[in-house]
Amino acid sequence: MVNLGVMAMDKITGFKGRVTGFVVYISGCNQALLTPSVGKDGKMVESMWVDEQRLEITDAKVLILDNSKTPGADLPAPKR
Repeated sequence: MVNLGVMAMDKITGFKGRVTGFVVYISGCNQALLTPSVGKDGKMVESMWVDEQRLEITDAKVLILDNSKTPGADLPAPKR
């Protein structure tokens, strides 16, 4: 399993980005979501799912986000 937050590259296409998601399938074809940096024009570039075995870690330094103030999913859904 790939650590979330590391930088990686798809060995086949050369697509690079930070691993922002990881999914484990029952079939064994696990994938990581690579999210690239913003383009030169300042616009977001679309993320891409890549098979785990195609990844090469280019920077093992993990980006850690502080979600302590807005944890999100662990809060109950609003009720009316």
